[in-house]
Amino acid sequence: MPRQPLALSLFWRTFFYLAILLTGGIVAWVQTLRALEFEPRALQTAQQIAGLVNLSRHALEQADNIQRVALLKSMGDDAVHVAPQEPSDTHEPFEVDRFSQRVGQELRSRLGPGTVIARAVNGDPGLWVGFTIENDAYWLRADDEQVSPMSGDTWFVWIGIALLATALGSVGIARLINRPLKQLSFAASRIREGDLDSRLDENTLTSEIREVNMGFNRMARELAKVEEDRAVMLAGISHDLRTPLARLRLETEMSVADEEAKANMVMDIDQLDAIIDKFMDYARPGDTQLQPVLLAQLVDREAAAFRDPMQIRIKSRLAIDLRVLADETELSRVFANLFENARRYGRSSDTGIALVSVAYARTGPWVVVSVRDRGPGVAPNKLPQLTTPFFRGDAARTAATGAGLGLAIVEKSLQRMGGQLEVANAAEGGFVVHLRLRRAP
Repeated sequence: MPRQPLALSLFWRTFFYLAILLTGGIVAWVQTLRALEFEPRALQTAQQIAGLVNLSRHALEQADNIQRVALLKSMGDDAVHVAPQEPSDTHEPFEVDRFSQRVGQELRSRLGPGTVIARAVNGDPGLWVGFTIENDAYWLRADDEQVSPMSGDTWFVWIGIALLATALGSVGIARLINRPLKQLSFAASRIREGDLDSRLDENTLTSEIREVNMGFNRMARELAKVEEDRAVMLAGISHDLRTPLARLRLETEMSVADEEAKANMVMDIDQLDAIIDKFMDYARPGDTQLQPVLLAQLVDREAAAFRDPMQIRIKSRLAIDLRVLADETELSRVFANLFENARRYGRSSDTGIALVSVAYARTGPWVVVSVRDRGPGVAPNKLPQLTTPFFRGDAARTAATGAGLGLAIVEKSLQRMGGQLEVANAAEGGFVVHLRLRRAP
């Protein structure tokens, strides 16, 4: 079988689209803010460091040698530290990325092109700026926090908060958008199950949803009217056809002298009466009351109606205590149609008798009942059409007494009971029908 594509509900599709849109917007805003924050922060950092250097240089220039030593000791706190340069000092270049290059460029423009800027001196990290006073050279060190851009952890925290808010907002918006559609889907499923009284709110604020709901309610009212008219029409058809058929049968039995002709005419009248029954069964309204049904007992009762062993023999292998959720009348009609179908078309070529077996299997919450005959089967290309009303699998059966509704009635009855029908040719020969019914607790 072809692989089924991945299916998402409308809620999740809306959620993912909104989440992608909002996430893209957040990423764009983050990049914009970082770009806008880069230049001002670099200029501000360079301006602050240059101001500290100039302030320190001016203070040291105004002090004599003794006061300068005392001043250097007082300027040795953790935030800003000034110390004399030693010939043995080693330093690491400061410009290693775009931000530090911009800071270094701005510092040299303010302090002079020969200004030495280092990331670490003698292994001590920080922003180190070298300056001279007369013949003396000094280092000014500032903490990393004063010269670094906003840390990646801070950005990640803000992005994480924004993404969480995006996900929650997308869930809320998707739920609001899909609520009317979910209600429409639920109402449509009730209509499909035969509840024609389903109605939707026609006073909603969204104009498009209001128009859809009004159209749906009009459709439901029209369907209810059609169903009511159909019930009246079926009752009239049943009465108008059966009454003249009953009179015709009585007149035939009383007026025809030839017994063989009389029997053939009575058989034709019975055939017409049976076809009317099929039409009525297929057009029957979809109201069903599901209740636990003992399957073996029901199958035995329907099999007992086919008493002629020279035409059909039915063998049931159902457990005595096997119960399914079904409408007993509907399920009886299902097996009656299947047995009648086997009696007409499932006869063995060797014996001329329809040998029918009924078996079952439990699969989780379901019971799969198999009804198989030993007949010639059906051409594979015609299997999908067997449940089409008035379709016969064998073109030579046009002279048969059926109406072509047996399997169509079976499928429709199973759908009303929440079950499924599957038809196939048995691997060992013959035709097999699988009925999937809900298992009773």
